[in-house]
Amino acid sequence: MGIAEFFQHLMNGLTLGGIYALIALGYTMVYGILKFINFAHGDVLMLGAYIGLFLFDWLRGDSPLGLWTLVAFFLAMIISMGLSAVIGMFIERVAYKPLRKATRLAPLLSAIGVSFILSNGAAWAFGTHSRKFNYPFDNSAIRLGGVVITPHQILILAVSLVMMIILKLFIDKTRMGKAMRATSLDQGTAMLMGINVNRVISMTFAIGSALAAVGGILIALDFKVYATMGTMMGLKAFVAAVVGGIGNISGAMFGGILLGLLETFGVAIFGIPTGLKDTIAFGVLILILLLKPEGLFGKVEKEKV
Repeated sequence: MGIAEFFQHLMNGLTLGGIYALIALGYTMVYGILKFINFAHGDVLMLGAYIGLFLFDWLRGDSPLGLWTLVAFFLAMIISMGLSAVIGMFIERVAYKPLRKATRLAPLLSAIGVSFILSNGAAWAFGTHSRKFNYPFDNSAIRLGGVVITPHQILILAVSLVMMIILKLFIDKTRMGKAMRATSLDQGTAMLMGINVNRVISMTFAIGSALAAVGGILIALDFKVYATMGTMMGLKAFVAAVVGGIGNISGAMFGGILLGLLETFGVAIFGIPTGLKDTIAFGVLILILLLKPEGLFGKVEKEKV
């Protein structure tokens, strides 16, 4: 493998990993506080992509590529984040909150049910055919030496990096972030200390859903928008969260980037067919569960009996 080819695969892997990281953050935040996996997260991603698509088409109108199409794209993304956050909070209030004191299996089954409702509802409302999300800019490739980079890849890296930095600062520096960390450690004690746990949980779902919407829109620019688009992407982002150490914000970021790089270099080095690329993620999941079940950044938790 030459130097140019290496950097080409590195760029592709970082781009893919940035999207995985954004989506994985939603899984890891919910698990960190409620200790269950929100398997409807990928379908919130799909709804966010649909909302972004419709809003962008409406705002753009017949305008040619230019400053307004770029502004319209970011406006559509911001509004999609807000609406997806509301959807996430609504799902938590209706499907998960009544089951907080139930066995761990109950909210998991509820999440799977919500996932089917959202995907089938989207198929009924928007049809089973895929829709194209048009680029808001000229996506002609830029050549740097032997490396080909597209404006879309630059957009993904820039947006992913900004979102992850903002989230990290929010969790570490703000009162709500501290409340989230306290709730994650012990809900009962956090409640006794005056923390509104219900508000913290709602905010957690809102942030995770907003990040999923961003991931869905960034994916949709390269692929099409369809009712089941969140299924595989959601599962692989979940793998990224587990690899990094589910419940750990930094771990989810690292796990997403690592998984993107492993998939890209796995296809390039080992000649794995593109159609079998998804097996890399689940192979990594099995290895992590066998060798380090708590994840790369996770801590072993002892259950009190």
